[in-house]
Amino acid sequence: MSEIRYVRGDATSPQGKGVKIIVHVCNDLGGWGKGFVLALSRRWSEPEAAYRTWHRERARNDFGLGAVQFVRVSPFVQVANLVGQHGMRRGSKGVPVRYEAIDTGLAAVAGHALELGASVHMPRIGCGLAGGTWSRIEPLVAGRLADRGVPVTVYDFD
Repeated sequence: MSEIRYVRGDATSPQGKGVKIIVHVCNDLGGWGKGFVLALSRRWSEPEAAYRTWHRERARNDFGLGAVQFVRVSPFVQVANLVGQHGMRRGSKGVPVRYEAIDTGLAAVAGHALELGASVHMPRIGCGLAGGTWSRIEPLVAGRLADRGVPVTVYDFD
């Protein structure tokens, strides 16, 4: 069992040695242009390009709530595009975050991380534009990742 480690810093510059997976939450509409994805796109072009292709070709793949796409951006870093929000706007139906989808996606991330012996790095996923609360997401991260022995670092950007 691992603890979730909290640090101040940039999740696009994951700390530590070995293979690292950066997890973030995407929407199910194919939109990429606000929030943490901008920091990812400033650093690497591959996650956005892969996500847009994945969405465009969704009739022939697994794109949808709870799905995860792993994109290698360097020999030791992968970005996990986790589809965990329905739509992009808050409205009469509430916030876009879908906790069940994040939970499902984190289970896939855990399996992949354990296969690779990787650590997982993330901002407070689902808590920005998706409108989620960390008090609901942290137990999912703990249960799916940390409790299975996957080292997790959560970054709070200054």
